[in-house]
Amino acid sequence: MRLPENSVAVITGAASGIGRALTFHLARAGAALALADVDERGLHETAAGASEAGISVTTHMVDVSDAHRMEEFAREVVEQHGRATHLINNAGVALLGNVEEISIADIEWLMGVNFWGVVYGCKFFLPILRRQPRAHIVNLSSVFGFFAPAGHSAYAASKFAVRGFTEALRHELEGTNVFVTAVHPGGISTRIAASARIGAATTSVEHSAETERFERLARTTAEVAAERIVNGMLRGRPRVLVGADAHLIELFQRLLPVRHWGIIKWQMERRAGGRT
Repeated sequence: MRLPENSVAVITGAASGIGRALTFHLARAGAALALADVDERGLHETAAGASEAGISVTTHMVDVSDAHRMEEFAREVVEQHGRATHLINNAGVALLGNVEEISIADIEWLMGVNFWGVVYGCKFFLPILRRQPRAHIVNLSSVFGFFAPAGHSAYAASKFAVRGFTEALRHELEGTNVFVTAVHPGGISTRIAASARIGAATTSVEHSAETERFERLARTTAEVAAERIVNGMLRGRPRVLVGADAHLIELFQRLLPVRHWGIIKWQMERRAGGRT
């Protein structure tokens, strides 16, 4: 399947990781692109690479947790591209620490980006998408939208929230021109763990250990993730799982809704080569 002609894809968190890989994939498919991030240097590097495909690319410095800036961003896209046909709410951050170690401010920061950024994207772009013959919203949740490991309470809460919001939105838009997909990546080889915020009372030693463990577990590349997300979007799939680990975790959670954590924890320890 191919993207419709005159597609304009909006991608948040486009400066690196999955966002950058999605940008390059959609550029090769011929979509015009509106790219957003807070990392100006990374954003322009992504845009320069995408421009080699000969498509129209605009860059927008956007903090997705800022409702006013997100509303402005939607207007900018219409002014510069005339439309938006695909919205990919990809921007996300991580936070290391258990509930006793992280502060309220830490949680508010993470929820602002991971959850409210998705809500603002949907709210401000949906009227634009509704004017198109066919449009699509893709919201990035996580495998942590299925289960909640120790030490990731805030991150899991945000991804469960994205999952619930996206599924309700899909039901509300059923039968309309706007399709909705929730994406649940497993361990993707990006810098999200290395760049995670350390909780107010979390030690740097814990951060280093968690980063090393993530790097051992994250076996899917951002490029593979982007290909699977775009293919799922083109096929109109309501849910896209990325990585063998995501499929296994979703299965364990569904079959053992209470006792799945013990099995998943054991699998993670085995794959990481030591105790978590």
